[in-house]
Amino acid sequence: MPAESVSIHFSSGSLTALNICLAIIMFGVALDIQWKHFTQLANEKKTVATGLLAQFIFLPLMTVLLIAVLPISTDMALGMLLVACCPGGNVSNFFSQLARGHVALSVTLTAFSSLAAFIITPISFFVWGSLIPTLSNEIKSFEIDFLSLMINMISILLVPLILGMWVTAAWPAMSKKMAGSLRIISMLMLTGFIIVAVLNNQDGFSAYLGDVFWIVLLHNGLGLLGAYYFSAALKNSEAVNRTVAIETGIQNSGLGLILIFNFFDGNTAMAVVAAWWGVWHLISGFAFASFMRRRAVVQLTQP
Repeated sequence: MPAESVSIHFSSGSLTALNICLAIIMFGVALDIQWKHFTQLANEKKTVATGLLAQFIFLPLMTVLLIAVLPISTDMALGMLLVACCPGGNVSNFFSQLARGHVALSVTLTAFSSLAAFIITPISFFVWGSLIPTLSNEIKSFEIDFLSLMINMISILLVPLILGMWVTAAWPAMSKKMAGSLRIISMLMLTGFIIVAVLNNQDGFSAYLGDVFWIVLLHNGLGLLGAYYFSAALKNSEAVNRTVAIETGIQNSGLGLILIFNFFDGNTAMAVVAAWWGVWHLISGFAFASFMRRRAVVQLTQP
C-alpha cells in the first residue's frame, strides 16, 4: 500500500454537483418524515435512547478501538472514523421493514440523526479523533475550518430536510408520489458520480481497494452485530434489536464522500473507504435483514 497520501481532484463544478446530489437525496428522505415521528415514540424512551447511543457512542467507540488494533494507515483510519460519525443512511428504513423490525423507531432515528448531523457529525469526528494522537495530528494538518464545515452541512443536510418535511406537511399526497421516484433518481445520480470518480482515478482506487474491502467488511459487520447485541443486552424487544443494528450499520457514506472532497483534499484512502462502505452496507444490510426476516420476532414480556 502506498505510504503517501494521494488526492482525488474534481473541478468546482463537479463538487457543486455532488453537493446538490446529496441535498436532493436528503430532500427525498424528508418526504417520508413527518413531525409526528419525533413524538410518536414518547412512551418508548428506552428504545430511542438505545438507538441513539448505538449510533453516536457505540459505533464511533468501536471504530476507535478497531483503529487502535488494526495495522492500517492513518488516512484509512480517518475514513473509517468519518463514516462512523455520519448519520444513518436513507435505506435503513427499508431494511428495517424487510427485517420485521421496529419501523417507527427506524424512521425516528434516521430523522433525528440526519437533522442533528450538521452539529453532531463534525463534533463527534473531532472528539473521537482526538483520542488517537496520530489521527488528531493528521486532522489538524488539513486545517479544517469548523464554521465552514457546519455551514456546508447545514446547506446539504438541514435545509433540504426541513424543506422536504414542509412539503410533506403542506402537500402530503404530492410528496408521496414524489418520494419513490426522487429517491431512485438521486441514488442513481450518486452512484453515477462514484463510478465516474473511480474510472477517472483508477490508479488511486486500485491501490487501496484490496485492503479496504476487508476493513470495511469487518468494520460494518462489527457495527451491525455489535449494535444488535448491545440492544439485546439492554433487554429491548427483538424488533428493536434488529432496527438498532440496521440504523448503526447503515451509514450516510455519501455525506462522508462530500466532506472528504470538500475538506480533506479528496484524500484517496478516505474516499475509497467511504465509497466502498456505500456499496457494501447495501449488501450486508440486505443480507442481515433477509436473515432476520426468517427468524421469529419474540416480544419481551412487560413487567
